[in-house]
Amino acid sequence: VIVMTAYGTIESAVEAMRLGAHDYIQKPFTEQELLMKVDRALAKRRLAGQVQLLTSEFKEKYRFENIIGRSEAIRAVLGRIIRVAPTDATVLITGESGTGKELVAKAIHANSKRADHAFVPVNCAAITETLLESELFGHARGAFTGAVAARKGLFEEAQGGTFFFDEIAETSMQFQAKLLRLLESNEVRRVGENSPITVDARIVAATNKDLREAVAAKQFREDLYYRLNVARFLLPPLRERKEDIPLLFEFFLDKYNKRHQKNVRPADGVLEALTKQEYPGNIREFENLIEQAVALAAGDVISIDDVVNVDGPPKRAKGARGTLASVVEAAERDAIEQALTEVDGNREKAAEALAISPTTLWRKMTRLGIQAPTAKS
Repeated sequence: VIVMTAYGTIESAVEAMRLGAHDYIQKPFTEQELLMKVDRALAKRRLAGQVQLLTSEFKEKYRFENIIGRSEAIRAVLGRIIRVAPTDATVLITGESGTGKELVAKAIHANSKRADHAFVPVNCAAITETLLESELFGHARGAFTGAVAARKGLFEEAQGGTFFFDEIAETSMQFQAKLLRLLESNEVRRVGENSPITVDARIVAATNKDLREAVAAKQFREDLYYRLNVARFLLPPLRERKEDIPLLFEFFLDKYNKRHQKNVRPADGVLEALTKQEYPGNIREFENLIEQAVALAAGDVISIDDVVNVDGPPKRAKGARGTLASVVEAAERDAIEQALTEVDGNREKAAEALAISPTTLWRKMTRLGIQAPTAKS
């Protein structure tokens, strides 16, 4: 909208712009002035459209409920989420630790008809078998020592929503039988009660183990496996989607710059170094590395030393004798301890003497268990 008037004032121009006008032109005006303002308005509209298109493409292709990536492997996962989410199918998510299984579960919930209800996660490996049943099914008053009041279980909290079992393989065969009954009947019984309670919740389960092997080893119920394995997701490890590392880096860099109120940027070569590294802990390990780099960066630039992952054990060179790793570690320890001693425990000076960043020195000291000597007064 371009407002045209013969009685223009600063106040009327400001009001027109506030109400959404793109520009303001006052009579009399030349044809050239009008064309210039129209061209400017059209250019701004085209630019806004391009920005909106790029933003929507980025969200659609690269970010989906915080699932970051453009690799074929991750696009396949996103496509499957879009197909499975609107249904009520039970979902089984498998993959190594740190690959983002809970993120996928949340994305399925967020894009389902249950999105307005609760998403209730539970880590089966973090709760003892005794507490697990009470936590999930609830209990009646006096059901056991300390049960002074009736309590609703987590399944009931998930009414209408989604219940997420993380580390489902860590449950006992006895508990698996009760879970199977729940899936078949959509009913739970609180501990100490006989009356069933109807529960309408979608079940999503995840594990880093091969459940087929667990079934063969008589560690997981075969009937429950088939009940869970209606829609299966196999999440790729980070080593199989390294083309996603630049996007993951930018996402986590922005996240932790905001959290730690910083504005650090990578030096040349940082992305290449990150891409070449291995991450046994997958995205969880990668995210932790980026947060450390941001939080501990000495200035406003992340150096290659800041992102070299020194937390893991030294890798043995191919064909080397078994003692090489310990020899290298001992030499590294001696060099660090000597440098710290020579500068009276000043870590910045020691890092400078060793030609590494203070961040890298701190990590190495932590890994090797080195305490800096007390500085002399």
